Amino acid sequence: MAEQPVNLDPFWMPYTANRSFKKRPRLIKSATRYHYQTLDGREVLDSFSGLWTTGLGHCHPHIVQAVQQQVATLDYATGFQVSHEGPFRLAEKLIEKAPEGFSQVFFTNSGSEAADTAMKIALGYHRSKGDSTRLKFIGRQRGYHGTNFGGMSIGGIPANRTMFGNSLLPNVFHLQATHQPEFSAFSKGQPSKGAELADELEMMVQFHRPENIAAVMIEPVAGSGGVVIPPIGYLEKIREICTRHDILLIFDEVITAFGRIGDYFGAQRFNVIPDIITVAKGLTNGVIPMGGVLVKSEIYDAFMQGPESMVEFFHGYTYSGHPVAAAAGLASMEVYERDAPFQTARQLEGDFENSLHGVADAKNVTDVRNFGLMGAIDIAPRPDAPGARGFEVHEKCFAAGLMVRHSADTLQFSPFLTSTPEHFEETFDTVKKIINELD
Repeated sequence: MAEQPVNLDPFWMPYTANRSFKKRPRLIKSATRYHYQTLDGREVLDSFSGLWTTGLGHCHPHIVQAVQQQVATLDYATGFQVSHEGPFRLAEKLIEKAPEGFSQVFFTNSGSEAADTAMKIALGYHRSKGDSTRLKFIGRQRGYHGTNFGGMSIGGIPANRTMFGNSLLPNVFHLQATHQPEFSAFSKGQPSKGAELADELEMMVQFHRPENIAAVMIEPVAGSGGVVIPPIGYLEKIREICTRHDILLIFDEVITAFGRIGDYFGAQRFNVIPDIITVAKGLTNGVIPMGGVLVKSEIYDAFMQGPESMVEFFHGYTYSGHPVAAAAGLASMEVYERDAPFQTARQLEGDFENSLHGVADAKNVTDVRNFGLMGAIDIAPRPDAPGARGFEVHEKCFAAGLMVRHSADTLQFSPFLTSTPEHFEETFDTVKKIINELD
């Protein structure tokens, strides 16, 4: 029997120009390692490893097998007052790989939920210590911390905030972004100038008073905001200011953890250790939704007060520590340990950088930047249609057999941890050709 045509109308797609897509759909049927296969039988190279998610490649057999076995053994178990082995084993493995001082993991279902959970933990920690005035948060422009109300509030991407502005959380303030194209356009790795931007945090702290600030949340490298890379010395200064004023530092590592910049955590790559780390995406290689919040022992201990039978933290989700997600997470961690893909990723950084920057002289390109296996290309917007060029690159690349992510007129790249130099050449030769064809 022939397959029925797909009715595109009922599904309201996320972060998508729905009307345009439904006129010219781009539908994927299957995936194998580095490529998607479309409904019409074409092969498409994925230059974004899912959505910053699938660093080990699509349909990794070890993870697939673990998920299949788990779903046939224990499909679901509540995490409220009862549990199963999976999240305990996965939490132990994460703490083993985390920076020194981390001791507990709270599991969520996504990076968005992890961001909101981290904010709740920060508020609860200070309240448990008797610092009930610490209610303010500081984020950063162009930061992305998901799309729940907490993450949107502390995030700094204008398009995410505009429609909901009057309903966002109060008492959230934003540092300026570290992207300074006038000084660091076409940078390779960390820009040499810009550490002084961290001084804004000290001024903000003095204005709002340290005793009123709960936490600062930033991405070590901002991803969805356009691959915004910290200047040399910037993260160190942020850490020092937070430490001096007893403000918690939260690293949102939903993108930068699990090899994206060459280590288990970006904190380790930069040698700057926060107090809380959020993760998702690569935690399960994108196979099953799962997120988590890693905390230091003193934060967890602050909650462990009162009668032992009392719930210490009134927060959680139906699917926190879900059996199938935990199995996917454990299998991913086993592959990370067994196959050493982070080492491979570090070795690929030079090839990725060279190929990416080979697009620098293409028409209308205004900036190229990279760190680890994260890269971005900025294209000058059309005066009458900002975002149109980026969208056209995405569509034309897909038609040419290449998946490219765009955010307005910024193209973003997140290759697989075990890519090859040939993948990079294919990607950026195609991208450059298509950019040069645009008006």
